[in-house]
Amino acid sequence: MVHFVGAGSGAADLITLRGKALLEAADVVIYAGSLVNPELLKYACPDCEVHNSATMTLDEVIEVMNKAEKDGRTTVRLHTGDPCVYGAIREQMDRLDALGIAYDVCPGVSSFCGAAAALKAEYTLPDVSQTVILTRMAGRTLVPESESIESLAAHNSTMVIFLSTGMPGELSRRLIAGGYSADTPAAIVYKATWTDEKVCRCTVGTLAETAKENGITKTALITVGHFLGDVRSLSKLYSPDFETEFRKAKEQ
Repeated sequence: MVHFVGAGSGAADLITLRGKALLEAADVVIYAGSLVNPELLKYACPDCEVHNSATMTLDEVIEVMNKAEKDGRTTVRLHTGDPCVYGAIREQMDRLDALGIAYDVCPGVSSFCGAAAALKAEYTLPDVSQTVILTRMAGRTLVPESESIESLAAHNSTMVIFLSTGMPGELSRRLIAGGYSADTPAAIVYKATWTDEKVCRCTVGTLAETAKENGITKTALITVGHFLGDVRSLSKLYSPDFETEFRKAKEQ
């Protein structure tokens, strides 16, 4: 059996209870060494076989899984954050399907959740934004033409941008071209929930200089939108004149 496990956004104690239990019981662990906190490996048993996938190809990863399966051993494939977001797990699942190897997925705390925690912010605010777009800039891996930064920026909703900290100037230009004003609030969150976490608040127009001033070139999320501002409405959920199935409206 292969378990795809979300390691969480960085801090070792943000792995789920289920993920920790799977890690403790694993015979083989393949972890994304470029992003996963190595502290998590302390949960694995001492005689567990550990592989760092940062140095491996897809074929090599599948070879390790296949050998473990033939030997009757359990494998944990430890991905950063939640494996469903930029985890490249679909291609692994397809290969396991072809080999007839069973697998399941244990969700984790995504870094976009960790970034919101670091910012002490809520992405969805009444009358501000009710939509969160998770995306990235096109790089060596392209994005569909209909999902360009400009087309997504046209919504003026909350955006959380992965894998793009190395191109902050280009990102800034595209966000503005798409419809955000240069003074739209933004923030760069470096290594959310890690011990060396850093939050840099700025605007869409100052993304490049903020990244440069703070020496941030990777391992960070860029958040954009008026959810970072000071203007918002109260939620109707807790308004005394709002009736729900659990509470009657109160006369004012």
